[in-house]
Amino acid sequence: MSSFGAAAASRIARKVVLITGASSGIGKATAYELAEAAGGNIKLLLTARREEKLIEIKHDLEKLYKNSGIEVLPVKLDVSKTSEITKFYNDLPEVWKKVDILVNNAGMVHGIEQVGDIEQSDIDIMFQTNVIGLIAITQAFLGQMKSQNCGDIVMLGSIAGRNPYPGGGIYCATKAAVRSFTDTLRKETINKQIRVIEIDPGAVETEFSTVRFRGDTEKAKSVYRGGEPLNAKDIAELITFAVTRRQNTVVAETLVFPANQGGAYHIYRGD
Repeated sequence: MSSFGAAAASRIARKVVLITGASSGIGKATAYELAEAAGGNIKLLLTARREEKLIEIKHDLEKLYKNSGIEVLPVKLDVSKTSEITKFYNDLPEVWKKVDILVNNAGMVHGIEQVGDIEQSDIDIMFQTNVIGLIAITQAFLGQMKSQNCGDIVMLGSIAGRNPYPGGGIYCATKAAVRSFTDTLRKETINKQIRVIEIDPGAVETEFSTVRFRGDTEKAKSVYRGGEPLNAKDIAELITFAVTRRQNTVVAETLVFPANQGGAYHIYRGD
């Protein structure tokens, strides 16, 4: 291991990391990336709606890092339901409540309808998941971070929160809300050793796009045709980089695109 790698590993050794939406995509990739950076010497609290996927990840990580001290706790959680968040926190063993790194990854988008044609149910689920759930999770663990005077909170934002586009009226609004909330939180915790980190990806190919097109995988793939999008590991590497910096360094905001993207709608497709 290089001296850089050794330093990064020491900075997250034995830390408790909570990742929401960890069953696939960026959340899953982040679990593996952090485990690798720590050499398995880490405690991962993984949550998502699909518990069976989390259990598979737990078994795989324990196999990969056998005898390294890795601990993985999978817990079923739907962040869109704030009552579940309260119960989730209350039911955790005390050692797992002392979260050192919170990765607010859970998020979703439904549809591409324009304003006037958007289903209320789609509006509700996007705000409940992307904004209200994120805030509730953050509030649940912020108190103990303040008490121990340390912690990292990573928010998964989006270019959509900076550069809204037609067909994204609700999703863009939710990510703008996350951006504003993140900025406020950073200022409110400035007197504590709490780092608030925002990662804003552009085009990333995961299950996310399939959900947007309501399961139509062909439409989902067409979004990325003609270029090479980012993948979940690309973002996981950035998250890992941010949380393994020296304590005096905050990677406050990171806007990341694939090489053929310059903005939300500025994507070169070779035509």
